[in-house]
Amino acid sequence: MPTPHNPPAAVRRALRKLGADIQDARRRRRLPMAVVAERAFTSRSTLQKIEAGDTSVSIGIYASVLQALGLLDGLSQVADIANDSVGQALASADLPKNVHLKRPAGPSRDG
Repeated sequence: MPTPHNPPAAVRRALRKLGADIQDARRRRRLPMAVVAERAFTSRSTLQKIEAGDTSVSIGIYASVLQALGLLDGLSQVADIANDSVGQALASADLPKNVHLKRPAGPSRDG
C-alpha cells in the first residue's frame, strides 16, 4: 500500500509530467533556474526537484514556481467544477425529481 513517502505510480507520473512541463515553460521563456527560483522565493535545488517531479516538494512551492512563470491560473482550474464531469453527474443525480411550490399562508378555502 502506498504511503505519503511513496505515492502511487499515477501520482509520480503526473508530477513528473508537471515538472517536465514547468521546465519546458521556463526554457521557452529563456529564464535561468536561478531567476525562477528567486522569483518563487525558493532555492535552485528545490526548483531542480520540482522539474524532476519530486513528490516531497510541497504544493505551495509548485504553486510559487507556476506563479513565477505566469502559469498560476491553470492551477486554480484543476479541480474546478467545470472540469469535473464526475462531480457534475453526482450533483445532478442528487437534485430533487419534483419541486412543489408552497402555498401562501392565509385563509383556507374551506372557509
